[in-house]
Amino acid sequence: MSKTRMWMWAAVPALTGIGATALVVCGPSHSANAHSSRPSGPQAEQALGTIVRLAAERVMTADTVAAAKWGTGRPIDDPAREKIVLDNAAARATELGIDRATVQRIFKDQIDANKDVQRALYAHWREHPTKRPSHHPDLATQVRPVLDRVDSRLLTAIQQAQPLLSRPGCDVLLKWRKAVTVRTMELDALHRSGLDRALAHTCRAR
Repeated sequence: MSKTRMWMWAAVPALTGIGATALVVCGPSHSANAHSSRPSGPQAEQALGTIVRLAAERVMTADTVAAAKWGTGRPIDDPAREKIVLDNAAARATELGIDRATVQRIFKDQIDANKDVQRALYAHWREHPTKRPSHHPDLATQVRPVLDRVDSRLLTAIQQAQPLLSRPGCDVLLKWRKAVTVRTMELDALHRSGLDRALAHTCRAR
């Protein structure tokens, strides 16, 4: 078992109190002024790195989402909840002065990546009953607050990186940042694949 997987399963029963915040590493501050000048150059590149790191954290929360749903009859696909997440992100994008289409395509990828990881975990648990989760965190009170905090930081990072996302060279920088994140966070093959999906449409040339 990789260090990443071991860390995730150690975190599953501790998703309350300090355990919940442990899943969210430092991200951009919520206090960014919606009308402040947008960063460019190195600042935007740093924000792109933050997007990658937050996307990786969100992908890793798929383990706890899957554990929360496993054996409960709750489907992996939840169109109503997904719509809430996308609508909230779009509304917040307007407040922050971010292009709504950019936010919606990035958040759609985050949702799809999370579900891809959940499906892979379900398949693994069906084949290996001894690996099935014994703890089922509560989605509403323990899991979604973690996702909400990641999403809020992700929006701020998108705001700061926005000047870079439609420029030539964004894909090259994204690939480099992704490689650094995979290495430093020690992502296994499943979560690397999830991260690829989560960042599939982050850069978009005009």
